[in-house]
Amino acid sequence: MRFASDIGGTFTDLAYLDESTGAVGVGKSKTTPGDFARGVTETVKSRNVSVADATFFVHGSTIVINTLTERKGSKTGLLTTKGFRDVLEIGRANRPDIYNLYYTKPKPFVPRRYRLEVSERVNFKGEVLLPMNEEDVRLAVEFFLSEGVEAVAVCFLHSYANPDHERRCGELVKKLAPGLRVTLSCEITGEWREYERTNTAVLNSYVMKTAGEYLDTLGRRLSGLGMKTACHVMQSNGGTATFEMGRRAPINMVESGPVGGVIGAAVIGRIADEKNVISFDVGGTTAKTSLIEGGEPRITTGYRIEWSKGFAGYPVLVPTVDIVEIGAGGGSIAWVDSAGALHVGPESAGADPGPACCGWGGKKPTVTDANVLAGRINPRYFLGGEIPLYEKLAREAMRPVADSIGVTVEEAAMGVIRLADSSMVNALKLVSVRRGYDPREFCIVAFGGGGAMHAAALVRELKVKKAIVPTNPAVFSAWGMLMTDLRQDFVKTCIRRTDRVDSAELSRFFDEMEGRARDSLKRQQIPGGRVVYRRSADMRYAGQEHTVSVPLPGGAVTPEKLSLIDERFHRLHERAYAFRLDTPIELVNYHLTAFGVVDKPDLKKVDGRALDLAGACKGRRRVNFDELGFHECETYERELLPVSERIAGPAVVEEPASTCIVFPGQSLARDEYGFLHIKNDTTGG
Repeated sequence: MRFASDIGGTFTDLAYLDESTGAVGVGKSKTTPGDFARGVTETVKSRNVSVADATFFVHGSTIVINTLTERKGSKTGLLTTKGFRDVLEIGRANRPDIYNLYYTKPKPFVPRRYRLEVSERVNFKGEVLLPMNEEDVRLAVEFFLSEGVEAVAVCFLHSYANPDHERRCGELVKKLAPGLRVTLSCEITGEWREYERTNTAVLNSYVMKTAGEYLDTLGRRLSGLGMKTACHVMQSNGGTATFEMGRRAPINMVESGPVGGVIGAAVIGRIADEKNVISFDVGGTTAKTSLIEGGEPRITTGYRIEWSKGFAGYPVLVPTVDIVEIGAGGGSIAWVDSAGALHVGPESAGADPGPACCGWGGKKPTVTDANVLAGRINPRYFLGGEIPLYEKLAREAMRPVADSIGVTVEEAAMGVIRLADSSMVNALKLVSVRRGYDPREFCIVAFGGGGAMHAAALVRELKVKKAIVPTNPAVFSAWGMLMTDLRQDFVKTCIRRTDRVDSAELSRFFDEMEGRARDSLKRQQIPGGRVVYRRSADMRYAGQEHTVSVPLPGGAVTPEKLSLIDERFHRLHERAYAFRLDTPIELVNYHLTAFGVVDKPDLKKVDGRALDLAGACKGRRRVNFDELGFHECETYERELLPVSERIAGPAVVEEPASTCIVFPGQSLARDEYGFLHIKNDTTGG
């Protein structure tokens, strides 16, 4: 048995594979915010499956991002090079919104009194200009202990070029104070930028205790259920790592949960012969989207937590799948501001008290309540009927909003849905149009509890090729985790012009990183024959600040390969920025990704020979299709749909944990793998 667990804001999901039969099972239960590990084990127990037979377990959670956003981490200290105590305070001069008169700078996670200096200096070439003063370290540790500091981050200037001082400092701290949790920036990333490096090291130390205790608790409870296999965490880079690696570098779990869905969307795209897809995940709290080109998710080291158009956020300099996230999920609350304008989110009703229609105590109207009032959700078939919904409670919650803006309850509900759809469209544009991609050349892979419900509206608005709704979309992120490999990312900064670089030097850079990758994966029980490497580089025109990520060929670097790399850079730069220059090109950062390949479940084809539309039809109901008005439309059970038979909209396709809406002028068909394909008839799909 192989298990994957994903904690969301409202529900905790489980996907499991029986390797002997190839059967995939799923489970879903309410998230337990006070004790997330309990929700995981309860979901496992609810399916009556034996975890004693587990050969693989991977877990994605929001524990790291929640600790950061709620400011509930450890009291953290910082040791840095003398003269750079205020790097966290200074940050970057650029502002996300230069016309915002109320802009507030991000407040550092480490107060100034806990940011201490150490006399030492290394230049950008890695040459030691001033040896490290060990007495400064000793005095700093004494101060930290007297102040009750629980974790320490160490970030010295140019340690990416020579980490010796950082490593020696780490040894001293651990010797003087074995109880302190220590993060060395050189062990998190080998990339330059002192502010970003420092902040990343600080955030890692800040969450280390919380993440470690959570993983320890979850590990013990899974062992109590009989699980004997090594447990893994989902990382932000789209791969997995052992719990031990998660304890050492928890910052790599900052987007742990959502990434599984992106990996799964890439797999679905390859199966459906659509390598260019946009993943679209609507959960209970947020909607998340990411662009996948050529079957590969976009990876960035420019990720920022809490970033918004009016707030610079906090940089995290580790490889992270490029995800845009907005507060427009099923539990997002609708509200009216003092000027009478309607808004949706970012506040969410979450799992407690939940949407009003659930009857769990929630009184505020949410997107889920709006969909119930619009007839899009069947109140008697939510989670297959396990959770009854109450239209009366949804109506009572929506009435104050309707009265505030002077419309009927049904019109207010449609306004909430329209605003949520608009936010989702803008999110999809951020990962496509804003980055030089035409969404009409992509298809959407929609999942999460609400993805299928909103996908058809996005297909209409963006004119994408189609939307694909995979099997079991409500637990798709957990299923995607079953499709992931172990992954380690390594980065090295060394600026070289491509017309002057020594190709042998570049080969040495990558050979060194590959050796480190082999050793790391070997410690995680991955044999050398299952390790696959992928190279890339951040490149720019000489004199530029921004870079473009360029895939690099494997093997020894030769002058012929450098010429090919230059042409790739020109092409990618032109697509991103609409121009190319006839000037020297610089290599800035060298990236190596090492995959420890694991066995993955095969998708079984649907046997639909005995199925027909008449048998799948459950009846008719009245559904609001926005400006097209209310329509009486057929409702179908997804698992009973025949393969390749076209259903013309308007229509509704239901399954226990998700509902798919098909607008008039659209059509839906189920393929041989059970995926649903929604197309605009007018575009020909």
